[in-house]
Order: sequence, then C-alpha cells, then structure tokens
Amino acid sequence: MADLGSGLSNAKILWYSAAAATGASLIAAAVYARRTHAYEQYVPLQYQYRPGTISGWIANALSKYSKTRRQQRPVRVYVDGCFDMMHYGHANALRQAKAVGDELVLGLIPDSEIVRCKGPPVMNEEERHILVEAVKWVDEVITGVPYDLNPQFMQELFIKHRIDYVIHGDDPCLLPDGTDAYAHAKKLGRFHMVKRTEGVSTTDIVGRMLTCTRVNPFIASEEPHPLAKSFSGADEAARASSKDDMSSAGTPRRTALSSFLPTSRRLVQFSNGRTPEEGARIVYIDGAFDVFHPGHVKILQAAKAEGDFLLVGLHTDEDVTGRRGPHLPIMNLHERSLSVLACKYVDEVVIGSPMVITRDLITTFNISIVVRGDTSETAGCMEHDARRYEVPKQMGILRVLQGHSPDMSARAIIHRIVSKREAFEARNAKKVASEQKYYEDKKEYVQEL
Repeated sequence: MADLGSGLSNAKILWYSAAAATGASLIAAAVYARRTHAYEQYVPLQYQYRPGTISGWIANALSKYSKTRRQQRPVRVYVDGCFDMMHYGHANALRQAKAVGDELVLGLIPDSEIVRCKGPPVMNEEERHILVEAVKWVDEVITGVPYDLNPQFMQELFIKHRIDYVIHGDDPCLLPDGTDAYAHAKKLGRFHMVKRTEGVSTTDIVGRMLTCTRVNPFIASEEPHPLAKSFSGADEAARASSKDDMSSAGTPRRTALSSFLPTSRRLVQFSNGRTPEEGARIVYIDGAFDVFHPGHVKILQAAKAEGDFLLVGLHTDEDVTGRRGPHLPIMNLHERSLSVLACKYVDEVVIGSPMVITRDLITTFNISIVVRGDTSETAGCMEHDARRYEVPKQMGILRVLQGHSPDMSARAIIHRIVSKREAFEARNAKKVASEQKYYEDKKEYVQEL
C-alpha cells in the first residue's frame, strides 16, 4: 500500500510538472509572438532579416510580389451617395474611403432616386457630378446607381466594376421602409465603415440657409439685403407672435451655429503638402468660396490651366460679411478652407487672405499671375472693389477669366432653398429625427482613418 501511495504521489508530481511546463511554453510563445509582431510592425522589412540569408531573400521576394500584385490588381472600393451641396464632410468620407483601398469608385445617385427616398435635392445631377469629379481622392464616377444596394446591383459592382469593398459612414442610411440600405453588403462581408465627420451635413447647411442664426452687427443698424432678409429671420418677432417658430413637422426652425472644431491634423489630411518647384508659374485667385459649388470648380480649373501651381486666397468671415451683408458667409473660414483644399485643382490656400492684393503679398508668395472671374456676387457693391486688383493690374499680371458658370453662385443656391422652403423644411425635419434616433440608440465608436 505504501508503494501504491508513493506511485500516485509521483504521478501527480509528474502531471503538475508537465502542466507547468506546458503553461510556461505557451506563455513564452505568446510573449515571443507579441514581440515579433511589434518588431515587424515598427521595424522596416529591409532591417528585419540579415542580408544574404534565405529568410531575407524570401521576405523580399514576397514583398515585391505583393507590390506587383497591388499594381496589377489594385483594391477598388466603392462609395455611393447623393453628395448634394458637396461639403468638407463628404470630402473627408471620400478621403477615408480612399485610404481603405487603392482606387476609389464613386456612385452618384440620380435625382429621381433622391426624390423617392429623401426629398428634392438642392443641386441637380449634372451639378453634383461636377463637384464629385473634382474631389482629389475620387478616381472614377458611376452615374445612375440605385439608392439601395440590392443583390443585382451588388453583383454588377463585383463583376463589372471589380469592386472589393463597399464603404459608408457610421451615420444612418435608411430606405423609405426604414430598412438599412447597406444590409446586403454587410451580409456578404464586403462592407467597411468609416467615421462620419460630425458638425456638418447637407441637412445642417440647408438649415443654416433656412433660418440663418448668425448674429450680425449690420442687422441692427442697416436694412438687410433682400435675399438675406427672406431667410434670415429678420422678421423673427412677427413670426414669433404668429407662433410660426415651429415647422409643420413640429421641430424648431432655428438651427445651431456650426459645431465644426478645426484641428491642425484635419488641415494636414486635406493638404497636398506640395511646394512650387523652382521656376514654377504660380497662379493666385482669391474670394469667399462660400457654399462650394460647380461655379467654383470651373473657375479653379480655368485658373489652374494658367500656370503650374494654384494658390487660393480665402477671405475672413468678417470681410465676407462686410461685402455680402448680414448672415453671410454660410460656411465659416475653416469650413471653406477644407472645401477648397479638397478640390484637385488647388495646390495651396492662404487662410484669411487680405481683401486688397498688395505688392507685398505678390512678392511673399512669388505670384506670377493673378486671375479673377468676370462675374461676382458683390461686384460694384462697395467702393473698395476697384482697389482690390489695382496693384496686379498696374504690374500687368491681372487676367480676367471669361464665361465660367455666370448663373451659378451661392446666392442662386440660397434662392433655390428659399423658393422651396416648405419642402426642404419637411425633408430636414425627417432627416434630423432619424439621425437623432440613430445616435441615441445605435451610435458606436469608429476609428477615423
């Protein structure tokens, strides 16, 4: 019996010893794998292997094969949307989408689908096409795509357009029946989510135009511009007395000011990071560029054709207000900067450029030619208009670009909103309600790329 007890005791010792050894081995393997992963993550490939070794040769061969394959068969990602009144939030979503793959294909939803699912768009399909095609991160545009990614269209994307992943932001995109427009893509495992740029949306911008809550010192001392008065709430007291401060949907008409928080990182993400080469012909154009529209795209494209490097000067909010009157600009200076930087024709911007172009400004940036359009929303409205381009005109470097979308302007867009106020208010109320419900119930953290 003593021998039997001794044998059982030895068996337990052996079992515990084996278990301890196995555990130690697993821990050591995990630590090694973790260190190897960190090593591979932070140390460039060419320094991970000793030159001349078989492992180094295999690693280099695999790396070259991977790069060659990506060139021969790049990863193509797809983003669709209305892109109505294209703004920097749209552009940031496209920037993140491009970071997921190698080529970005954009699907532009037609007017008929937008009306069916959301309500009337502010800009028509041709205007929206001009805007999205000018975004620096877009490689290809597909028109006539459906609002919902049904199985038939998904198959067309995968086979005809060779799409690998479908991208969308973390904001809700619901069909009229309340279902998720991207449900099928998610089911197939071909969906990738990017972070929505909070603080701006088409709904928000339309709301700013409809209610225009910007506090402006000119409104108290001067009669507002007729256009500003039509949507600014200058007759707020009269509407309040008639209890008209609520829309037909029961939501307040007055929207909040822009909640956009500018950061240096965002500006770097949008910037090309390029500097003009020695001897380059630098073109300078300035303006407000408020509510970025197809007219801006065309004038910037024409300006870029005049030289090698396009520098855009953006006027301050105070200067724009002084020229255009109460409640303008709709977009603040930093918002306008990002919208302009997202345009593929623009190389650099001057944030808060002076209204009057001076000889010092021309020398500082080595400007070769100053261009301007032949139409302006405020031409002749103020005495100092003539002085703005006096210096470049005297220097013989001023050029006027003719006939670029004379009928397209921020004022024209605001007129569209005002003329269909009730329709846009109803659309906004519906969109705001769905977004609020989504963020209360389903919002989750998404890492921005």
